[in-house]
Amino acid sequence: MAEITMYGADWCGDCRRSKRFLDSNSVAYNYIDVETDTSASDKVIEINGGMRSIPVIVFPDGTHLTEPSDNALKEKLEALKLL
Repeated sequence: MAEITMYGADWCGDCRRSKRFLDSNSVAYNYIDVETDTSASDKVIEINGGMRSIPVIVFPDGTHLTEPSDNALKEKLEALKLL
């Protein structure tokens, strides 16, 4: 199964919270900083239909969550049997 990719930025509180959730639950993911990777920033805008909202977490099944709560993230990971 492909890995989880999280697009975020260091200044983003929601990004830090989602990273903390994934880390504390030992969920492996690839983190891409949209501030240092302009193509990643473009990808976020594409995923979000023109908005630059972060974090965007892309899952192995091709779906994504934007600015998820910890509960929404937990539910998604459980549904994918990753948690």
